[in-house]
Amino acid sequence: MKVVIDTSSLLSLVRYYLPFDTNDRLFKFIQNQIENGGLIIIDEVLNECKFTSKGLVLDKLTYLTDKEFRKVHKIPTKTKDLLPPSTRKFYNLVDNNFRTPLSRRLNDAEFEQRKKEFLSSADARMIIYALNERHSNSDLEIILVTEETETANDNKAFKKIPSICNILKIEVITLPDLLEKYNGINIEFN
Repeated sequence: MKVVIDTSSLLSLVRYYLPFDTNDRLFKFIQNQIENGGLIIIDEVLNECKFTSKGLVLDKLTYLTDKEFRKVHKIPTKTKDLLPPSTRKFYNLVDNNFRTPLSRRLNDAEFEQRKKEFLSSADARMIIYALNERHSNSDLEIILVTEETETANDNKAFKKIPSICNILKIEVITLPDLLEKYNGINIEFN
């Protein structure tokens, strides 16, 4: 199983779970998952973490700023130049199926600008990464972790991660569901 995690889930992890991790079991478990390649943090997500909630994720998950750790474990995963498999099909989906009603009211130039922004976003890069991983190894279980829901699109030109992944048949779960899936981690409150 390979898990790609977004900024909102990392933020939830450090805000709502790590404060109760008194003996650092969860902290170390997440570190171990990153080390063994089971938990993927892409470049754009790590970049967003620098600016989200005053860098709280990087302050709490200190190994993400450790130069030696990042070098040894190749953190973050580079996605800037990654192209989706079946590129033409993917871009047709972007133009037709991933759009929200708002994007249909944009003129061509505005739509192209929004599309360019979307394709360079962490959301699109995580999705493209997942597609490439699934394409290169069809037996691999690839999961995207996000706290986003399919509803309330916040006036964006493109659908949210769960809606897009539903179209592409990529599994999407929340952080609590991910923690439940992991063997070897047990979170309980006394």
